[in-house]
Amino acid sequence: MAAARVKIPKLAATNIPILITGESGTGKEVIAYLIHKYSAAVNRAFVQVNCAAIPATLIESELFGYEKGSFTGAFGAKPGRVEMANSGSLFLDEIGELDPAVQAKLLQLLQDGQFCRLGAQEDKHVNVRFIFATNRDLEEEIAMGNFREDLFYRINVANLHLPPLRERMDDIPMLVQYFLEKHNEKYNCRTPMPSDAFLRRAQEYRWPGNIRQLENLIKRYVVLASEEAILPELEEREPDVFKFIIPPNGEVSLKQITRQAVRQVERKVILKVVEANGWNRKRAAKLLNISYRALLYKLKEVGVPPERQGHYTKAAQKRSLLAKVQGDPLEPALIESKTDS
Repeated sequence: MAAARVKIPKLAATNIPILITGESGTGKEVIAYLIHKYSAAVNRAFVQVNCAAIPATLIESELFGYEKGSFTGAFGAKPGRVEMANSGSLFLDEIGELDPAVQAKLLQLLQDGQFCRLGAQEDKHVNVRFIFATNRDLEEEIAMGNFREDLFYRINVANLHLPPLRERMDDIPMLVQYFLEKHNEKYNCRTPMPSDAFLRRAQEYRWPGNIRQLENLIKRYVVLASEEAILPELEEREPDVFKFIIPPNGEVSLKQITRQAVRQVERKVILKVVEANGWNRKRAAKLLNISYRALLYKLKEVGVPPERQGHYTKAAQKRSLLAKVQGDPLEPALIESKTDS
């Protein structure tokens, strides 16, 4: 995070597109606003669009606007978010969710600085600073045909990766204190700082929801003023291998239930192997004795979260080297960079 903090003012001083990567809840939106705040366009508009929250049928008109009569219900002209961000910053969150049909139009905007409203005859020119964010591995989305490769190279001019909270456990006491003061003031409370035992427990937890999850936990702690009320949330829970519900009529298809069970077990095995290899899919495919393409298909089929990134931290490297010495077959024997993989 210290390295990311050093990069922010340097990136903000330029007008190049920036891609912020990291798991959900790591603070990508906060970093995007900081880049805008440190830029020359600080007094201009900061326009945010969540590509995952807008239906595919509406995203184009939302971004680029439309003219009167361009479609049913278009009773007047409306500017899009791109025009609203002219001379300012446009933050496209969850860019990996953008509809493929709109990706081509965004590519033209990035190349030429111009676009066309729906139903319009003339192009418009804008001067916009673009910031993108995603919790997906866009290179794998390209391999699966979900994201344009040429667009990826346009938006990935400068990359800023935010580590998950489990890789920055030393920051937890500072974050807890910050959120405690913030929500004490917001809710007019005087809840004291949690105990050292609570902080130790928090530093042993994996935090799948990252900083967003931590903030929500401290918010509940402030309101309830009780550590005992929130400590159970820091217990690691191992889900049951398989669950199914018997329908009201009592009829159970053994073949269908078997398929569901196999799917759930397969998902669990794939997730453990890929995680153990630092999300290096090629190495995981080799250990699973399947092709790389087959693994990508399985990841998509069984619903394994695609947002993980294959970046190795120093801690992960140490764990991998230790596993090598101990002979753990699930850990990578060599530390490979993402490009080498």
